[in-house]
Amino acid sequence: MFQHLLSALRGFLIGTAEVIPGVSGGTLALVTGVYDRIIGSAAATVQGLIWLIRFKPKSALIEFKKIDVALLVPLLIGMVLAIFSAAAVLEPLLSNYPELSRAVFSGMIAASIYVPFSMATRRWKLKDYLIAGVFALAAFALTSLPVMEASNPSGFAIVGAAAIAVCALVLPGVSGSFFLLALGMYAPTISAVNDLDFGYLGLFVLGAILGLASFASGLNWLLNNKRRMTLVAMTGLMLGSLRALWPWQDEAKNFTQITDLSAVLVAFGLGAALIIGVIMLERRIHQ
Repeated sequence: MFQHLLSALRGFLIGTAEVIPGVSGGTLALVTGVYDRIIGSAAATVQGLIWLIRFKPKSALIEFKKIDVALLVPLLIGMVLAIFSAAAVLEPLLSNYPELSRAVFSGMIAASIYVPFSMATRRWKLKDYLIAGVFALAAFALTSLPVMEASNPSGFAIVGAAAIAVCALVLPGVSGSFFLLALGMYAPTISAVNDLDFGYLGLFVLGAILGLASFASGLNWLLNNKRRMTLVAMTGLMLGSLRALWPWQDEAKNFTQITDLSAVLVAFGLGAALIIGVIMLERRIHQ
C-alpha cells in the first residue's frame, strides 16, 4: 500500500510539472526514480501494439507482461489528479507572481541536474562536458523562442501539438508546457482542462499517444545501449532549459530589469530544497 501511495505521489509531482511551462515531467520522473520503468513500460506497450497489428498475439502478450502495472496505475491516477488541480491553482500563481514562480521552478530544475549527472556513473571527461554543452546550447536556443498565440485551434493542430509536447514526458530537460506555449496552444489547453472540454482533451490524448508511440521506443533503445551518452545529453538539456525559467523576463522572452533579488533567491532556494528532499527520501526508501 505504501509503495502505491508513493507512486501516486510521484505521479502527482510529474503531472504538476507537465502543467508548468519550463519544467519537465521527465525531469521529475528521473528525480523520483521511476524514469527507466516508465520508458520501459511505454516501449513495451508500443511494441505489444505493433505485434497485435501484425496479428501475433503471443508476441504481443510477451511485451505486455513487461509493463509495470503496479507502478503505472497509481502513477497515472496521481498525474490526472495533479493536472486537473494544478491547472486551476498554478495559472493564477504564474500570472500574479511570475518572478517568484519561475524562481521556485528554476531552483527545482537546478537541483535536479545532479540526477542524470550522477547516473552517468564514470567520472566525466572533456568529451562529456562538450557534448552536454552542445545540448545545453540547443535547449537554451529552443527555450528562447518567442511565444506565439493561437485561437480556436483545429483538431489537426491539437493532435500535432500534443504529439510534440508528450516528448517532455520521456525526455528530461524539455518542457511539454513550454512547447505548447511556443506553439500558442498552452492557454487553450489549460482552458480545456478547467472547462472539461472532452472533445479537445480527447484529441489531445490521441496526439499524445501517437507522439509517445513514435518516440518512447527509440529513447528506450538509447538508454539500454547508449546509456551514459544519453544521460550526458539529458544533463545538458536540463541545464539549457533553465533559460525558460529565468525569473526576470517578459511574455516575449525578453530579459527585464532585476527586481526583488532577495525574495527571488529565497524562492530559488526553496525550490532546490524541495528537490533535494525528494532525492534524499528516494535514496532512504531504496537503501
